[in-house]
Amino acid sequence: MAARKAGLIVLFDVDGTLTAPRKESTPQMLKFMQELRKVVTVGVVGGSDLVKISEQLGNTAQYLKFLTVVGGSDLVKISEQLGNTVTNDYDYVFSENGLVAHKDGKLIGKQSLKSYLGDEKLKEFISFTLHYIADLDIPIKRGTFIEFRSGMLNVSPIGRNCSQEERDEFEKYDKVQKIRETMVSVLREKFAHFNLTFSIGGQISFDVFPQGWDKTYCLRYLEEFNEIHFFGDKTYKGGNDHEIYESERTVGHTVTSPEETLKQCSVLFLGKDNGSS
Repeated sequence: MAARKAGLIVLFDVDGTLTAPRKESTPQMLKFMQELRKVVTVGVVGGSDLVKISEQLGNTAQYLKFLTVVGGSDLVKISEQLGNTVTNDYDYVFSENGLVAHKDGKLIGKQSLKSYLGDEKLKEFISFTLHYIADLDIPIKRGTFIEFRSGMLNVSPIGRNCSQEERDEFEKYDKVQKIRETMVSVLREKFAHFNLTFSIGGQISFDVFPQGWDKTYCLRYLEEFNEIHFFGDKTYKGGNDHEIYESERTVGHTVTSPEETLKQCSVLFLGKDNGSS
């Protein structure tokens, strides 16, 4: 295999970029990623947990060795998307925006939301949020409304235990009723003194973390790369791809579907006119 271009890495969001939301990656995408990694270092930036990512990307570990993985979720969740040996199968594994960082299977850095805020502030925030959700009048509610991770909280008005069909329905409902957007606005004002960032991602939830702990956090571990490309669909302000997309250290690319990702990358990195093989 020809040597990959030194100093260049390509980072991808998952939902809406490599896969349809919460769907599995297609064989075409897996084959394309295998081809792409022959010429550049490749990274996956996921906002879900490892179990969910492994469900979406399947057996990518057998196709993709030497990948960089950047996730918005905790390591347990990211390893289920990319396989249980994720920290050994990839050069870097950045879960929770890089707040938990692994290189060559070894932990190289970890941040703690609990240490940063303290139990009293966490309790205040969680209690208020649960009361807010309890008072929400939405069509359905399930379970796991707040998921506590090492470096962030994931908040879901409908609850993460909902089915895929319920996810799809809530996403449509949310686009009209602005449930998450309104909730974020209330929390941002109520807890302005906590200096938190609220990042809407996926279909049913949003992440909460200290300012500066967004996806750009992982870039501190990538000093050896002088050209960092990022592809994502939620690159607008308030989306969970926005900060890394806008970073002066990255070349940001907005996509609207996995098909568009294939086309753009084929032209940029494989010298093809379109996404066809």
